[in-house]
Amino acid sequence: MGSNLSKKYIAFWGYPDPYVMDKIKAQFPNSEWLDLDIDFDVPDLNILPDVSCKIIKNLINNAFYYRDEIIKIIAAIGKEKCDSGWYAANLLKNFGFDVVETKYENLDNRKPIKYSTSNLPLYDKVNLIMNSIPSPIYTDCEYVQPKFGFWGVPPNDINILKLFPNETHVYGWIRCCEAGVPADLDLEMFVDDNIPTVFYAQAFCAKGALAKYLADKYSGLYIDIDDYATGSIRAKIEAFLRLR
Repeated sequence: MGSNLSKKYIAFWGYPDPYVMDKIKAQFPNSEWLDLDIDFDVPDLNILPDVSCKIIKNLINNAFYYRDEIIKIIAAIGKEKCDSGWYAANLLKNFGFDVVETKYENLDNRKPIKYSTSNLPLYDKVNLIMNSIPSPIYTDCEYVQPKFGFWGVPPNDINILKLFPNETHVYGWIRCCEAGVPADLDLEMFVDDNIPTVFYAQAFCAKGALAKYLADKYSGLYIDIDDYATGSIRAKIEAFLRLR
C-alpha cells in the first residue's frame, strides 16, 4: 500500500462494472480517474500494428505514459467494450501493469436518458455522459426536439462534435452508457425515424459494421475516421447537416 502513496490515478477504459469501480474507489478515496480511451497526444510506442483502432492505441500508449502515476487499471473486456479491449488488458498485464478485468453485460435497470436528448451542445452532451462513468455528474438541461442525430462512440477527434447544432440527439453506444447498459445491442441499434443522422465509427473498429448497416437503413451519413478528421470529412459532415 505504501508504494501507491505517490500514485494518483485509477485508470480505466470503456464502461467497467460499477460495483468494481465503487469498490476500488473506496480503497483509494483520494485517487483521480483517468480515462485511457482519450487521446492525450502522448507518444506512440508502436506496440500495436498500424491498422489498429486509434482508441485501443490510445489506451496502450496512455497506460505507458502515465505508468508511474497509475495505481490500477480497470479494464472493460466484455460486450460493453470489444475483443480488442480484452486483448489490450492481457497485453498490459504481461507488461507488468496491475489490471482488473471486468465484464458488465447487464441489460436490466436501464437508467433514464437525459443528456442524450438535451438542448446542450453535442460536444458537452458526449463529454458529460462519458465523464459520468466513474462518478455521476449533474447538469441542468432540457429536452430538445431533434433536428439531427449522432450515432456511435466518442470520436478520437472529439472536436468534430462541435460541427453539430444543439438540436442533435445522441444514439449508439454513447446513449447506452448514459442508460447504464453499455452492452445493450437493441438500444445501441435504436435510432429515431426521419431524423438525419451521422453514423460514426472509429476506423478498424467492429462497430463499423453496425454504423454502415444503420446508415443504409436510415439514409444517413456513414463516416469512419482513423485519427483526426480531414478537411474532406468535415466538409462532408457540414454538407450533410446543411442539405438535410
